[in-house]
Amino acid sequence: MFAPLLFLLFVVVPIAELYVIIQVGEAIGTLPTLGLLLLDAVLGSWLLRSQGRIVWRRFRGALAAGRPPAREAVDGGLVMLGGSLLLAPGFITDAFGVLMLFPPTRARLRRAILRRAGNSLLGAVAGGRMGGRSRRRPPHPPRPPRDYDVDGTATEFDPLDPRHLHG
Repeated sequence: MFAPLLFLLFVVVPIAELYVIIQVGEAIGTLPTLGLLLLDAVLGSWLLRSQGRIVWRRFRGALAAGRPPAREAVDGGLVMLGGSLLLAPGFITDAFGVLMLFPPTRARLRRAILRRAGNSLLGAVAGGRMGGRSRRRPPHPPRPPRDYDVDGTATEFDPLDPRHLHG
């Protein structure tokens, strides 16, 4: 599963970025293209800092309120990834970076991620396994629950009571 992803990240994306940069450079010129890429990096740095502060404030607020900061943690990850994509040279990565930093699109991405994570977690818990989906079937069918009720009696015993001393 990771091999196609790595191929996409390290081969396909850089080739696509180079192609788009060359096309933009031919359309508007080399210096304006370099200026745009520099402006993207500066804008990405500024957005990363400003959105990062907002997300960090909400994260701390969720912790202070005593609720799990799942939304805020996903937002933080998206802001960091989006800022990194904007800092990387290229227009394709910049487009994805802006989507992750712009609050309305980040909210949609966050909902999709949380929905998928929730479904995976529910499936793992319902299937009796944690850690994601498994392609193997369990070796044995689940056992029926056992009855652990035990009948018994209890008597209170004071070890310092002279009636209970043996000696």
